[in-house]
Amino acid sequence: SPLDFLLPEICEELNIPLVATFHAQFDSKPRNIKSGTQFLAYQLYAPFLANYDRVIIFSEIQKDLFIKLGVPEKKVAVIPNGVDADKYSPGVSSLKTELNASRVFLYLGRISTEKNVESLLKAWKHSDMGNDSCLAIVGDGPLAASLEMFYGDVQGVSWFGYVSDEQRRIEILRGADVFILPSLVEGLSLALLEAMSCGLACVATDAGADGEVLEKGAGIILNTHNVTTQLQTLLPVFRDHPELSILLGQKARQRVLERYTLSRNITQLEMLYDEVLRERNLKLSSLI
Repeated sequence: SPLDFLLPEICEELNIPLVATFHAQFDSKPRNIKSGTQFLAYQLYAPFLANYDRVIIFSEIQKDLFIKLGVPEKKVAVIPNGVDADKYSPGVSSLKTELNASRVFLYLGRISTEKNVESLLKAWKHSDMGNDSCLAIVGDGPLAASLEMFYGDVQGVSWFGYVSDEQRRIEILRGADVFILPSLVEGLSLALLEAMSCGLACVATDAGADGEVLEKGAGIILNTHNVTTQLQTLLPVFRDHPELSILLGQKARQRVLERYTLSRNITQLEMLYDEVLRERNLKLSSLI
């Protein structure tokens, strides 16, 4: 909104603290048209966000980007997205029986250009995954119809469309073995955190903050270049080594419990607002 750029002046006149939550997608290494376009949004907003009391973002990589663009470090607060780890947890599911598969790979999210789902579909098509493996595509978007038409007859691919029921999505997550997110640009994917919280082995590109989430062994990180080639190597490995999925799933769940729970997110937000209010009160008292 154009109001975003006027708020610092308005709030200063009214003596009201101003906090922005900036969760726009980004890539710290602009490598394609999509990531370059997202970077322009950061360049546009940074000079104005520098005048806010705080800017809430979701990753250390994003923080470094804003500091380079001139937002004072003390005004940047890293508070990652959080997931309800009690609700999104490992559990029983009938998905494999439903799909008649022993190994289930999953994409869950918007089906659009920046999500790069076609790279996953190409990799699956050329990987000869056999009769016992299934790739579940859950979601909708502008490319859904064309991709389903083009890849609809590829062996093992199941198209679920948009699933609005949260409990059904949780059942799908619990029944899958590997979650794959091949995005060209990202923010901090809530779908990735939900998959990790449900104990899935996770594979994602290093776009946005997703690589930061999976670093140091919590998952497998892909480069946004040549995603298809990388997945063609990985898919058979996960098919043939279920123990790898189990191990990475355990590490993913532990990473969520350590850093990305909803309760931790809320606590950090409460602390930030308390801090901002204290600063404002101190400023007011110094003027009296």
